[in-house]
Amino acid sequence: MLQSLLPVYYVQLSPTEVSVLNVKSNVRVRDLPEVALSPGATPSVLAVGRAARQAAAQSGGSWANPFGHPRSLVSDFVLAEAVLKHFVIQAAPAGWKRLMTPSPRMVIHPLGDPEGGYTQVEIRALRELGVATGAAHATVWQGRPLTREELQSGAFPAEGRVLL
Repeated sequence: MLQSLLPVYYVQLSPTEVSVLNVKSNVRVRDLPEVALSPGATPSVLAVGRAARQAAAQSGGSWANPFGHPRSLVSDFVLAEAVLKHFVIQAAPAGWKRLMTPSPRMVIHPLGDPEGGYTQVEIRALRELGVATGAAHATVWQGRPLTREELQSGAFPAEGRVLL
C-alpha cells in the first residue's frame, strides 16, 4: 500500500542514450550518457549529456561514456552514478531535495539483448546504481518497454522478466 505512494522513476539505459521518466509528473529526460571531467589528479564532473564533449574540450579535460564498454553495460560505476543522478534530478519535481521527500522507487531497464544475457554482476551493478542514485527500491527489468500504468502499479507483464 505505502509502496504505491512513492514516486517512481523509469530509467532506460543504453550505450547511446539514457532516458529517465518521472512516472507521476510524466517528465522525461533523454540525453547522451556522457560526462565531462576536469583535468588533474582528482577530476570533478564538469558537464553531463550533450554538453560533456564541449565542456571537456574547453577545459582541457576528458569525457567518458560509463555505459559504452563493448563487453559490459556499466564500465565505470562512479561515472554512471554521476550521469544517472544528474538526469534523475532533472526529471524530479521542484523541491525534490527537501528533507521530507520520500525516496523513489526505480525501475532500471537495460536496453538491448547481449549475447548470453546480462551477467549477475551487471544486474547487481544496475540495481546498486539505482540505490546509489537515491532510490528506496530499485528493480532491474528486461523485456518490452513498460507503460506508465504498469510502472505505477508495479505489476510487470509476462512478456519479460524482473532480473533483480
